[in-house]
Amino acid sequence: MRYLILLSSFFSLLLTTAQAARVKDLSLIEGGRDNQLIGYGLVVGLANKGDSISDQSIRTVANALMRFGINLGNAQLRSDNVAAVMVTADIPAFARSGTRIDVTVSSVGDAKTIQGGVLLQTPLLGADEAVYAVAQGAIAVGGFLGGEGGPGGATIQKNHPTVGLISGGALVEREVPAHFVRDKTIELMLLNPDYTSAARMAQAINQEFPQSAMAKNSGTVSVCVPEDFEGYEVNFIARMGGIEVEPDVPARIVINERTGTIVATSNVKVSKVAISHGSLTIAVASTQAVSQPGPFSRGGTTQTTNSTQSSVEEKAGSFRVVEDTPTIQQVASALNALGLTTRDMMAIFQTMKRAGALQAELILN
Repeated sequence: MRYLILLSSFFSLLLTTAQAARVKDLSLIEGGRDNQLIGYGLVVGLANKGDSISDQSIRTVANALMRFGINLGNAQLRSDNVAAVMVTADIPAFARSGTRIDVTVSSVGDAKTIQGGVLLQTPLLGADEAVYAVAQGAIAVGGFLGGEGGPGGATIQKNHPTVGLISGGALVEREVPAHFVRDKTIELMLLNPDYTSAARMAQAINQEFPQSAMAKNSGTVSVCVPEDFEGYEVNFIARMGGIEVEPDVPARIVINERTGTIVATSNVKVSKVAISHGSLTIAVASTQAVSQPGPFSRGGTTQTTNSTQSSVEEKAGSFRVVEDTPTIQQVASALNALGLTTRDMMAIFQTMKRAGALQAELILN
């Protein structure tokens, strides 16, 4: 009920305010993308919270010690204070050698927690298996695990103590080649591809830089660098990124049944339709009873009997006509007047779509 009221108020606000956004917020520049890195390493100093005795962890520890000239047999090693982890990171475009980036550390064994641990030097590889960064440092875990082994074996846990973050924990060793200008042309990739949005973006750029932009398709706008900015492409991108464009948003309703969330765009239209919704609740309860012979009886045995009780409750439905091509706020108000829950509203939207009365894309998650 409260959600429907908030939904109506939200879209009422949208219809009275401008929806313009900057080019830099609506698109990405081709060639300026991030790249993913991954590595396998060890976290030490876990105070008996690490991996149990396993060949994987012990072999990794033995290999690490051999780098320092220490050769021990597997039988002499224990992994209680050590955890095998996977280290992941995103290296941004134009990151130079020596730049620090954040890394995420995740346990791959049966370690109980990596809280308080230190990641040993771990090479981070790209998809081409080349090393682009090296990670190392103390791990910050946004949670904890405590109380294990206490009286009664009680434990307390917050969040996921087997995943942590090292802020600026990796040093970039190799730069990723990136080219954002090709043949004096910059390609803008729309985050939400749409033909109208692409055409509007090209038009807005042309108003600032005449005859420089052209929409190639729903997701790409090609921009030629003006002669005045040759050699100063960064300045051109900075000015172009601040140009405001009013993107077009398709009529769409997204429903997440698991969380009970409904999100609708402001241009959802509904053809004239009559809506009636009632609820039917059927409850079935099964109980067991014991029947036994009376006192001092010579025969009979104790028997278990089953008893089933059922009840049906049907709430009266109401019938309401929704006028032709209303706005989403009018639809929300109409459904709100029916006294519907969020789950009831989901069922109505799906039925309206099947009836052909909902002029919008319906997405169910």
